Parts: sequence; C-alpha cells; structure tokens
Amino acid sequence: MKLRGACQGLRGTVTVPGDKSISHRSIMFGALAKKGETVVHGLLRGEDVLSTMAAFRAMGVEIKDDGQSVHIQGRGFTGLTPAAGPLDMGNSGTSTRLLAGILAGQPFETVLFGDDSLSKRPMDRVTQPLALMGAKIKGQGPRTLPPLTIKGRRQLRPISYQLPVASAQVKSALIFAALQAEGESILVEKAKTRNHTEEMLQQFGGQIKVDGKTITVSGPQELTGQEVFVPGDISSAAFWLVAGLIVPNSDILLKNVGINQTRTGILDVLQAMGAQLELTDKTDVAANLRVRSSNLKATEIGGDLIPRLIDELPIIALLATQAEGETVIKDAEELKVKETDRIAVVAEALTALGADVRPTDDGMIIHGKTPLHGGATINSLGDHRIGMMAAIASLLTQKGLELERAESINTSYPSFFTDLEALCQ
Repeated sequence: MKLRGACQGLRGTVTVPGDKSISHRSIMFGALAKKGETVVHGLLRGEDVLSTMAAFRAMGVEIKDDGQSVHIQGRGFTGLTPAAGPLDMGNSGTSTRLLAGILAGQPFETVLFGDDSLSKRPMDRVTQPLALMGAKIKGQGPRTLPPLTIKGRRQLRPISYQLPVASAQVKSALIFAALQAEGESILVEKAKTRNHTEEMLQQFGGQIKVDGKTITVSGPQELTGQEVFVPGDISSAAFWLVAGLIVPNSDILLKNVGINQTRTGILDVLQAMGAQLELTDKTDVAANLRVRSSNLKATEIGGDLIPRLIDELPIIALLATQAEGETVIKDAEELKVKETDRIAVVAEALTALGADVRPTDDGMIIHGKTPLHGGATINSLGDHRIGMMAAIASLLTQKGLELERAESINTSYPSFFTDLEALCQ
C-alpha cells in the first residue's frame, strides 16, 4: 500500500475505536455471567475482538450485534459447551491467553490456533501456572507455542503464584481460572499492570481483593450481566497524539479516550517531553485529549512506567526521533514477545527512514531530532502497531513510503486510514 507523504497539517476531531482490552473482557464477562443480559456499547469491532466473539458463539453463547450495541446472554462458567472444532484466535494474544484461563476450568478439550504471528508467541507463561491448577495443556516446543490443546477440569486447584513477567494477560488468565477453583488463590504481580479485569470483575458482581501487587481471588463465583460502556482506546489514540505533536501546523481533538491510570503512561511521557497536551471534559474513566504541534525534548522511559505504556512504545519511538536529545527506552523486554519482536522491528523500520535508533536487549536508544526520508518499504509483519507507526512516519516525508501488509491495522483500528484522510489538510 502506497502511503502519502507530508500533509500541511493535521486538523480536526477524531473518536477513536473502543478500547480493545475492555472490549475483549466485556464479551468474556458477559458470556460467563450466570444470570442477566450484558449489553455492550462502543465495542471495538476489530479482528481481535471478533475472534473472541466467534469463540464464545462456538461454545454456545448467544451474542447479537445490532450495529449499535452488542447483547450477550450469559451461560455462566458451567454453561459453556464444547466447540465443534478448533477455535481460530487469528492474531489475538489476548483472546488466546485469557481463554486458556477460562477453558482450564471446563470439563472438555479445546484447541486454540491462530495466524503465523500468533503461532510464534510464547504461551508457557500462562500454561505453566494453569497446569499447577490442574489443567492439561499441550503446545508446540519448549515455549508452548500455539496451537494449544487444552483439557480442563471442573475441580481446579487454587494457586499461590508470583508472576515472573509483568503481564496483564497472564494475570487475567489466572484470575479467570481462580474464579472457577475451589478456595482462595493469591497472585503477586512483578509490577502493576492494566487492571481492567479486576475492575470489570467487580462490576459484574464478583469479589476480588487487591493490595498493592497482591491479588486475592476466592472461587467458585457467579457473575451477573451488566451494561458496559467502552471508552476510546488510548493505545489507538496514541498514534494521533504523536502525529499531532510532530506534524507541523497540527491541532487534533480526540474525544472520549479512556484514562484508566494503569494505561496513561504515554500521557506522562508526553508531558515530560514538553508536549502541548490538554485534558478536558474529564470523568473517572475518559477525557477529551487535545494536542498541537510542539517542540519536544528527549526523556528516559523505564521501570514501573513500562507496563503502563507497553503497547504505545512503537509510536513513542517515532516521537523520540523528532525530540531534541537522546531518548532511552529500557526495561521493555516484553516488546520481544508481542505480535513481532517490536524492539528489532521498530528499530529497523525507523532506521530505514533515516532515524538514529540503536536497539538494546531491553529497549532502544534514539537520537533526535532527525529528518525522515521517504521512498522506503516497510513491512508490518502482521503487527498492527507497526503498520500504524509507519503510516504516521510517512507524514514526515515528502515521498511517502510503501507499507506491506497494511491490512494488519484492522486488528485494532479498522477505520484508521479513513480518519487519517479526514485529518490531513
């Protein structure tokens, strides 16, 4: 796909798609509610979330989408039925890992598979603790790559477990399993990660205790259907935030963006770099965000900040190429096991455009401010965030660039290019 070069500025208002993490979980909690209908407003209809919906439909859950809202008739943890065949997770690591936790407590066998990218993502971080709880899970090779064959059991054992990685997906999988176990499970996070599962569990009538990094869940529990309003995804908004800051003569308003404090690390980084950023119409869960072209300075990103912006690091790396000085991203080894090895792929893509980026074992060092040149070919390698980063980078070039596998962006932002055209003056 040929991407256009420089705009005269990006101006206008965008409502980004619904939060992907909340959308996945709203389907899951709705399906697992024992009584009552769940109605979800603002659901992201990207490919990853559609994979989650299809999986629960295959297991007997009635899910209707009227184009405005999604209606789910929950069956409870004990009401799921075996799927007629293997379940296709597409590119979705969230679907795969969280479903593994749910299926661990089901008395039937299920196979989960996905595309080439998903088939390279390690699942041992989830399957090992689930095996301790009594589930039998087989995968490919020492890292338990998909396809996964999961043989669950109704009598799961509770677990006391220290998570070796800072991962909301692993934590959430174990919470779903613990909700089906007989007794009290204690999970200790390596670092605080996004807490959508904990918050939504309580919204659906579940009980959970969070004390710092320690999470306590007792099971079994029953849940009740709810009405869910999904705010805009800050990970999708991040691309327009960065674009508005680095493309000259830009002024962008992003409406109804989720501002859960476990997800707002990018806002902290932007403020540290000197961005013209305003939050207005703020509620407990969302705000309007306005950005304008800014002169930026380098910063250091690491430690406990990383889990709060892990998905935004590719676009933050592009931002750093346009900031004065040396930006250091560290403690981000988790980037290596995303849809791609995002450390290597981001560094290679930005270097091809003329940026000064050096990958490290746990991040990258970026020297700015660097002009970017067009004419290069960037392959998303099936990673939606690499594709969107390349599209924003093209706006800083005169010639544009060629993006291969642009369709990967449909994973999280099907209307991305439509919104880009509307903003580009």
